[in-house]
Amino acid sequence: MGYDRDIVIAGAALNGSALALALAGAGFRVAMVDPVPPATQEAEGFDGRGYALALTSQRLLEAIGIWPEVAEHAQPILQIKVSDGRAGEGPSPFVLEFHHGEIEEGPMGYMAEDRFLRRAMFTAIEASDSIELISGDSVTAHEAGPAGVQVELASGRVLSGALLVGCDGRRSATAQRSGIRRMGWDYGQTALVCAVTHEKPHHGIAHQFFMPPGPLAILPLPGNISSIVWTESHEEAVRIQALGDADYLEALRPRFGDFLGEIGLAGARFTYPLNLTLANAYVAERVALVGDAAHGVHPIAGQGLNAGLKDVAALVEVLALARRRGEDIGRLDVLERYQQWRRFDVATLAVATDAINRLFSNDNSLLRLGRDLGLGLVNALPDLRRAFIREAAGLTGELPKLLQGRPV
Repeated sequence: MGYDRDIVIAGAALNGSALALALAGAGFRVAMVDPVPPATQEAEGFDGRGYALALTSQRLLEAIGIWPEVAEHAQPILQIKVSDGRAGEGPSPFVLEFHHGEIEEGPMGYMAEDRFLRRAMFTAIEASDSIELISGDSVTAHEAGPAGVQVELASGRVLSGALLVGCDGRRSATAQRSGIRRMGWDYGQTALVCAVTHEKPHHGIAHQFFMPPGPLAILPLPGNISSIVWTESHEEAVRIQALGDADYLEALRPRFGDFLGEIGLAGARFTYPLNLTLANAYVAERVALVGDAAHGVHPIAGQGLNAGLKDVAALVEVLALARRRGEDIGRLDVLERYQQWRRFDVATLAVATDAINRLFSNDNSLLRLGRDLGLGLVNALPDLRRAFIREAAGLTGELPKLLQGRPV
């Protein structure tokens, strides 16, 4: 069967774009389909959206050629402080602190704004002769056969390739058409996301403050600006989001505290309902799922995009090695190597984030005492603390080459 390209990607957000660039770098011909034009996806100015990139994710962005465009706008994460408490009362005296100096590799990660990541990716995609970006269109059907997969678009255009990759989010239509079911549950929580300016410098320190309704993450951006991911119950989040900016800040201040001085809003305000959703399989005949299409976890550790980029690195390495062996990259036995590589890691992440959220998102006095003592114990044990730092930096487990900063 003659293919129009090797691989078709449904979805051109960050995971889909990173995958397209990584595949093109490995010598594959790619078509990427997304209903939203790039200009619409990319914010023109600062809108407050940012991502905590693990060190290994930064290495992948370096390997696919976009990090130089992002680096000048990125903020190194030099320290992480984890604490427990109540709004208006400040943190407990038991604080867990991770410092980048305890590992040899450098910063644990970086904070990067959504707009700079998207701009760098789309600029690189436009410059690539191996990637066709089909925007303003969507995949409506696909048919997998022994020789390849045919992909039908809403416009009526038909693409052919060896493999279709779903990067189309938690409600992945690619997964649904492939008969892949999902499991999961709603957390009864919503994340309020914004950015704030503050008087005092953050010194590259990220804070995770656990409160009974849910965690508050304060993540450093360049300058005296921090990204906020603030978790409340669905009902309380709806109430807070409906407030004007001044009242919104009044609700945030007792939770945020005064350690960075006076705060003000910067950019837009967003809300995201929180749930756990895991695909029962990451692959089907001539289909693979990446990122949220395969797994969506609680943002408590900021690992959503990092987990997706791990998928990207593992899938590209599996496909590149299979092609060198002369194998059909869309065959199920090839794709199952990708699934085997990623499934245990994602399951572990899902269990860990779910357990941490349940343990800390309550006001039980006995649990509060136990978790505070646990934070203090980990902080007092250097070897255990370094193990957590390496996990946060993405340096544990069997790392694909792209996460090591190496070509596939």
